[in-house]
Amino acid sequence: MPINTIYEAPKCEWVDVEAPTQDDLKFLHEKYKINNLLLEDTLDPNHLPKYEEDGNVKFFLLRESTELERKSLNTISDISTKIGIFILGNTIITVHRMKTRSIAETKKIFSAPQKEASPQKIALQIALLIMKSFDDESVSLLETMDNIENEIFLKNTNHTNQIRRLYKLKRKSGLNSRVLTISTDAIDKFRLLDLQDSEVVDLKDKHKDVVADFDHLNAQITNLIGMFLALSDQKANQVMKVLAVYSVYFLPITFIAGVYGMNFDNMPELHHKYGYYITMGIMALVVICTFIYARRKQW
Repeated sequence: MPINTIYEAPKCEWVDVEAPTQDDLKFLHEKYKINNLLLEDTLDPNHLPKYEEDGNVKFFLLRESTELERKSLNTISDISTKIGIFILGNTIITVHRMKTRSIAETKKIFSAPQKEASPQKIALQIALLIMKSFDDESVSLLETMDNIENEIFLKNTNHTNQIRRLYKLKRKSGLNSRVLTISTDAIDKFRLLDLQDSEVVDLKDKHKDVVADFDHLNAQITNLIGMFLALSDQKANQVMKVLAVYSVYFLPITFIAGVYGMNFDNMPELHHKYGYYITMGIMALVVICTFIYARRKQW
């Protein structure tokens, strides 16, 4: 996508670059004298959030949560996309590799005629919307976790699929927490811009809220995984308990049947008229006594 001037006024110019090429970065370097190393940082899909200054250029690299559902959850690029923000004088330059909601909504906000724009205010608005994207993601993950919890405890499902979903949920939540934690320094650096203290405090408070939400979510997911495994173990123990109870009933009568299955000539019971019935009665009596004993022991 070509370099696009979104907002232009005597005191503010906003240049946006989507999916930049090497030619685009060369143009930005030549026209705005931006360090090539900073420009190259915007091309690395896995670059961590940061803040840098180079002369009169202030550079923020932030990451926005994306709605893309990816099979692999190994790096932060699987759950977020980066946005580079350059502020130099009355010019703000945003560089990103894909369409983002924060940039689109900020365009709409500052397209209103009555909305006063400055590079600092545009950067602040983008940062606030980036934090909101993580807020929306935490709500979505929490709803998913609640659904899994209901299926486990209310619908009494015990499938391998559940533990896989919980693992994927934990991976996503952990990666989002990592991005937000590393973003702390870049968010703090907004106090260096020409902004009111209350505006910067709003951004920092939003960042803290989202970090706290993901910390809570991580703890809840860990607890749910533990409860799920404990529930699975409990069900396995119940099965073993039932098998053990049945073995207690059948072990004595199996012993009796084994005794009378031996081939000895001198076994008087074999020739007794009522030997079979007496033996069956003894077996039944043993089972009844075992049942009464097990009930008293509350087995």
